[in-house]
Amino acid sequence: MTNLERKRVVITGLGAITPIGNTLSEYWDGLLAGKNGIGPITLFDSSRHDCRFAAEVKGYDPHDYLERKEAKRMDRFAQFGVSASKQALADAKLEINDLNAEQVGVILGTGIGGLKVLEDQQEIYLNRGPDRCSPFMIPMMIANMAAGLTAIQTGAKGPNSCTVTACAAGSNAVGDAFRLVQSGYAQAMICGGTEAAVTPLCVAGFAAARALSTRNDDPTHACRPFDRDRDGFVVGEGSGILILEEMEHAIARGARIYAEIVGYGLTCDAYHMTSPVPGGNGASRAMALALKDGGLTPDMVSYINAHGTSTLPNDSTETKAIKKTLGDHAYKVAISSTKSMTGHLLGGSGGIEAVAAVMSIANDKIPPTINLENPDPECDLDYVPHTSRDLKVDVALSNSFGFGGHNVTLAFKKFVQ
Repeated sequence: MTNLERKRVVITGLGAITPIGNTLSEYWDGLLAGKNGIGPITLFDSSRHDCRFAAEVKGYDPHDYLERKEAKRMDRFAQFGVSASKQALADAKLEINDLNAEQVGVILGTGIGGLKVLEDQQEIYLNRGPDRCSPFMIPMMIANMAAGLTAIQTGAKGPNSCTVTACAAGSNAVGDAFRLVQSGYAQAMICGGTEAAVTPLCVAGFAAARALSTRNDDPTHACRPFDRDRDGFVVGEGSGILILEEMEHAIARGARIYAEIVGYGLTCDAYHMTSPVPGGNGASRAMALALKDGGLTPDMVSYINAHGTSTLPNDSTETKAIKKTLGDHAYKVAISSTKSMTGHLLGGSGGIEAVAAVMSIANDKIPPTINLENPDPECDLDYVPHTSRDLKVDVALSNSFGFGGHNVTLAFKKFVQ
């Protein structure tokens, strides 16, 4: 089943459901155009909340991907994950059948799973009693169900798991899937992140932790990574999915290859529940490990899709971490935070941001960081402000850092056979 030779792993399919577009092409076009996906919350009445805006997915109909009965039995986060996975499989032209089903697996990360179902059912429990709770509450709520339902919907019978590492979950999923294919445990993996946490309790909880922007009078300018006037992140929702495939398998079936995944670094700050370690040592080590894993040197990096949350602690700490890892080359590399457009998808962010990093390699274009009007003196690198940029991208890194001190970096490069 396995051998000790590390196999090369390529990306052959991508799917995206995001606040700026519900397909891969809409999402990518939106990124390059600097489209803003943030606005007043419509999914619930937020009038009593300190933060009354979010980056919602718009115009999404689960019935485009699922039977009505199936959709009804899925929380929104699982609907997003299954839908984006179906997009990615179609994009890869990868057919799962009886011959290969056991060699295709799924790893989908999520930060919080089916929170909306839990909130709704708690209300039913309090108002109508325990015997009125839905039998579907538990299977709709648990975080692993996006991965399980994706397998059920696609027939993928290989390795299946769910990463739950807060805002690093999507990137951990891609990295863990990379390791499985690299080691020969699967020929292909459906992987990424999904989240649907624009809910009353989630927004209230993050606001209570003083993590959210409260710029209610100007939501479109609320998410401003690396800007002096940033005041917190903006909750987003959606899913980003990649099809990772063993290189020989992809070539044999004539698949189009977007890029190659070559490195995966993961560390922990072991410092604080929510704050990054000052100086960014944990994040820096994750980047250095990803480079080492991929046989890359700092001067080879063209682009970094930053974690860039628009919180006071993250952006300056991440900047320090990039400088620590890349040295003088940090000032020559293009960096952007696509969260300025999509908001922060929490466990889903690593998925859509890995998709953005891969697309930057495939298209030699870099998405911008919008709303960067007054750069923070502590954030003095090239964050590609306001407008996208044409640039040959040979190597791209994607950073994700989560509550609990989780740090993950993925390294992608242009595919050369």
